[in-house]
Amino acid sequence: MKFHQMFLAAFHEPKKLAAFRLLSIGRVIRFAFFFILLMTLISILRFMFGDVDLFEASPELVDYSKTIGGLIYPMAFVFQFVIATFYVFVRISIFAGIGMFIGTLRKKRVEYRFLWRTTAIAATVPLLVTIGLDFFPTAETISLTLTSLIHICYIAAALKYYPKAPK
Repeated sequence: MKFHQMFLAAFHEPKKLAAFRLLSIGRVIRFAFFFILLMTLISILRFMFGDVDLFEASPELVDYSKTIGGLIYPMAFVFQFVIATFYVFVRISIFAGIGMFIGTLRKKRVEYRFLWRTTAIAATVPLLVTIGLDFFPTAETISLTLTSLIHICYIAAALKYYPKAPK
């Protein structure tokens, strides 16, 4: 399945979302890294164009940023990429655990490795909403709650199409 097909199916096809559990882990991780790269690029562009000021907290950091000059941008990109990777993969892992709980309540045959893949693809909409809400500082308080609810809804919708647990 091609990337754009996976992307479109992640929005409105819970049956395909459940079928994505059979994809190779490499393809799923590549899909997740696309969003990590997107989040990182948007963050770095906002930093470069002055939309976000990272060094306003302390005068020592302002002096340090002037000292290293243009080297700050590649360093910021690497740090932001590492932080975004950690955030996305921890988020996927936590929601896969929540999905395991929902799956056992619904008496579905769930294995963590398959549910992790489904959860990674189901993270498409919540991550896009996170990126969108990042531009509105007033939405910071509800961002995590809203995206978490969206993610759980997508996982629950996909679990409907998982096979039933053996008796």
